[in-house]
Amino acid sequence: MGEEGTEGTVHLLCLAASSGVPLFCRSCRGGAPARQQLPFSVIGSLNGVHMFGQNLEVQLSSARTEDTTVVWKSFHDSITLIVLSSEEGTSELRLERLLQMVFGAMVLLVGLEELTNIRNVERLKKELREALSGFAEAAGTAFGSLVVSGRVVAATESWWRLGTPEAVLLPWLVGSLPPQAARDYPVYLPHGSPTVPHRLLTLTLLPGLELCLLCGPRPSLSQLDPQLLDRWWQPVLDPLRACVPLGSRALPAGFPLHTDILGLLLLHLELKRCLFTVEPSGVQEPSPEHRRRLLRSFYTLVTATHFPPEPGSAEDKVEEVAQRTQVPRACYLVSGPEEPGMGWRLVAVQAGPRRLLLLLSAQSPTHALRGLATHTLQALSPLL
Repeated sequence: MGEEGTEGTVHLLCLAASSGVPLFCRSCRGGAPARQQLPFSVIGSLNGVHMFGQNLEVQLSSARTEDTTVVWKSFHDSITLIVLSSEEGTSELRLERLLQMVFGAMVLLVGLEELTNIRNVERLKKELREALSGFAEAAGTAFGSLVVSGRVVAATESWWRLGTPEAVLLPWLVGSLPPQAARDYPVYLPHGSPTVPHRLLTLTLLPGLELCLLCGPRPSLSQLDPQLLDRWWQPVLDPLRACVPLGSRALPAGFPLHTDILGLLLLHLELKRCLFTVEPSGVQEPSPEHRRRLLRSFYTLVTATHFPPEPGSAEDKVEEVAQRTQVPRACYLVSGPEEPGMGWRLVAVQAGPRRLLLLLSAQSPTHALRGLATHTLQALSPLL
């Protein structure tokens, strides 16, 4: 990268476009690896100004300082590449072509589909749903789900239609039981069958991933033989492995989130499903339990005072219609002193049937909270 002009340092940054999470950073001087690396604060600032412009529908493509040229370029709304060069005589055109070649090399090695894999979440869900429905039908029941650490990651339509108590309690029950290869567990359904027991059959497909079936007297556990399991689950082993890390993080491996996000709750009010995590990254503070308390309190506040009640609650319909035009699109709260670097940030946004609540670090500027939350909601929407 140093064939033109005098020797200078070139820094190449690759980030997830929707969140700003760095995927890799490389620095070189005179064509050889350089010891000098960009600090994380500079990487965050370079991406932050680019994302800020995008939120205002302004496309930032290049900039110059006294001795450095910077070029930004996004690809397929998935990858953002940034290059900084202090080589004398370097032009924006040359650096833009460099970024195009870098992205081309990434496609060459791993394929475009892998680089934009977040867009393929629907295909992943479809593969698991078809296998789950087929296996449940072969086993003689319409109620089946895949559970990781007490979370349902895929289920048949009949399972999703279970009443609220059992829909919540069944995966909790499975997550609380000690690990076993298979179980045949009698359960009563508080909403659907409080007096006649059903059977909850569980089979461990992979460590940490269990197949759950809710059924009557049949089939027996012994009828779910290895041949039936192989027929339906062997073809989707890779999507199954992708489900295992969803336990605590609740998001697909590699899903890009802004580094300021410490926890999130995404609600789909029509489907009555949610996506929740307080462990999106390796950040230690505050503790996961403290994050849960902050998000729980914020959820109670915004539901009671800012956003309309969720569908299905008993509310005065006349009052609901009168207040509909006054519903806010977003709100935020600072837990603690509202000063730079002080207080956890909490923000909520709603778009259509989806409502997103975020817990953010104290370093997140308040003026950018709504933009960050809106961008995150757009990125998360394919998941729920």
